[in-house]
Amino acid sequence: MPQPLPAIASIRDFMVFEEHVRNARARRGAEVPAEWYEAPTFYFTNAAPSAVYGDGDVVPRPSYTTKLDVELELACIIGMGGRDIAAADAEQHILGYTIYNDWSARDVQRREMAVGLGPCKAKDFAQSLGPHLVTAQELAGWRISPGRYELDMDLIVNGTRIGGGNSRDMRWDFCELIEFASRDVELRPGDVLGSGTVGTGCILELGSEIQSWLVPGDEVEMRVEGIGSLMNRVQE
Repeated sequence: MPQPLPAIASIRDFMVFEEHVRNARARRGAEVPAEWYEAPTFYFTNAAPSAVYGDGDVVPRPSYTTKLDVELELACIIGMGGRDIAAADAEQHILGYTIYNDWSARDVQRREMAVGLGPCKAKDFAQSLGPHLVTAQELAGWRISPGRYELDMDLIVNGTRIGGGNSRDMRWDFCELIEFASRDVELRPGDVLGSGTVGTGCILELGSEIQSWLVPGDEVEMRVEGIGSLMNRVQE
């Protein structure tokens, strides 16, 4: 039976869906860098209780952006800590899985990335996780291999599905992400590892011809098969 989310210790957000990387970079006239294929990449984002929201919460719109976006992701939460965890042993360290919405200020992100540092303030204001935690055993019917599942993922804005994909398309599975993240580092219970955005799981990829940037009052719903629905509204 689904469980409440534990206290969050840290959030590492990876970028493992090639379609998302390709689509997002194409908007800037760039290609997927060769380095992306060499190893998974992540950044740390704000895990403070004041920045982490749950299902049904109203999320404040930052005063410093005019291009508010979301990112549809799957995340695992570490239940048993460890250091230098081998991928073959990593599944036992996963407490469960949940939906992750990595809110993004795209105008700020573009400036930060141009400087060569970030994303920082572009992702600092809000992370949504929920609606609950689902174990690997409960997802057994969708399991392809350890740390990899075939789950349909849908992004819905104001009642209309605008994008999404399937979690099977991760280039690296969650066991491989744990192995990478734990190299010479102690992972702790409550650490979150996000998959990064599934292909067409954000407004940046789709463009304004499909969906305008979010404004106060907009409702964002993220559905992941086998897990449920994570719903938030932008504060008016």
